[in-house]
Amino acid sequence: MPLLWAAGAAWAHPGQEEAQLKAAFIYRFAQFTQWPPPPPGREFNYCVAGDRELQDALRVVAQKPMGQAAGRVLVLGSPAEAGPCHVLVLGFAGRQELQLWLDALADSPLLVVGASAEAFRAGAIIALVLEPNGMAFRINHSEAKRRGLMLSSQMLKLAREVK
Repeated sequence: MPLLWAAGAAWAHPGQEEAQLKAAFIYRFAQFTQWPPPPPGREFNYCVAGDRELQDALRVVAQKPMGQAAGRVLVLGSPAEAGPCHVLVLGFAGRQELQLWLDALADSPLLVVGASAEAFRAGAIIALVLEPNGMAFRINHSEAKRRGLMLSSQMLKLAREVK
């Protein structure tokens, strides 16, 4: 299956455009990740903490099925609510807030995606980074393996940085 990372559409303003691009990346990340048994059931849950525009953009992406599972977006207020999540998107820019969530969910088999460069330094598995020439991402492959997740080699090749 070819990897398609760009999303083509007309957007109302830059913040919304960035959120839609991030949502498209997150959908692809989920497609190229394998979770430990048991596999996702009839629902595939994208969970978001922070970043209202990204929540809205993920709702559009979640309408596409993930394999046999229907997509759903859950908005979380605390790490304790992350039980049903497969992908957790942290829309926080501050390291303290990121660290709180990452520490609380350290052993969960979640694909944790941070929507900022700071998320990568804090320990997220994938961090989306807006660069002058577009969107890029960094992968903490060691953290993914520690959580029991297998990331596609295709995705690893496309990452700006892998550690």
